[in-house]
Amino acid sequence: MRFKHVLGLLVAPLLVVGLSASAQAETVAVAVAANFADAAKAIGAAFKAKTGNDVTISSGATGALYTQISQGAPFEVFLAADSKTPRKAVDGGFGVKGTEFTYAVGKLVLFSATDGVTAGEAALKDGKFDKLAIANPDAAPYGAAAVATLKKLALYDTVQPKIVTGESIAQAYQFVDSKNAQLGFVALSQVIKRADGSKWLVPQEDYAPITQDAVLLTPGKDSAASKGFVEFLKGSDAAAIIKSFGYEVGK
Repeated sequence: MRFKHVLGLLVAPLLVVGLSASAQAETVAVAVAANFADAAKAIGAAFKAKTGNDVTISSGATGALYTQISQGAPFEVFLAADSKTPRKAVDGGFGVKGTEFTYAVGKLVLFSATDGVTAGEAALKDGKFDKLAIANPDAAPYGAAAVATLKKLALYDTVQPKIVTGESIAQAYQFVDSKNAQLGFVALSQVIKRADGSKWLVPQEDYAPITQDAVLLTPGKDSAASKGFVEFLKGSDAAAIIKSFGYEVGK
């Protein structure tokens, strides 16, 4: 009986410590541009492994996410696909001034789920496709980059009747992945780990750099976990993940 009593005295503090640690764990709500969703999930997992705090990811077109934020969505961190929207969030009182920073620089690719289709500029000029998928250029920076590329190549007017527009870069990718569109402009991060299909990395000079900025949102300004996630995103562990998805790391 005495052994059981002593054992109980030893175990009880451990249970209290375990319950205390569990109670202290937080969940960070992150709004993420669709192109960065997979990378964000990997970073969230690494952050949880290091801190014990969970990360929930809500992804979509940058413009659509901003609308949700401006309407009171309780996101704590915003990872946009451009630099102007986080600044807009700060100016509108939805973001914390001074917390904006570039976490990644994206790259645009022309992708086909079929091998040998994307012979770069030549494939667009040949016009041997029925549908070309892009993201909504008004809401998604990768869609704007796609339009800029087509105009730089003097092909926009020619291919415009064949363009199918997704609400986000994720939907544009779905059009191509399902082969409902033979070609599509998508983010390199979406296809970098695919061994099938074919891709053409669009020359950087054909579109403005896709500088992707993050900002701490006002619902997260007093959250240690949210501020910790922002700092983690700037660190070497996150940088390695970001690079593995084909992005350049922000400076």
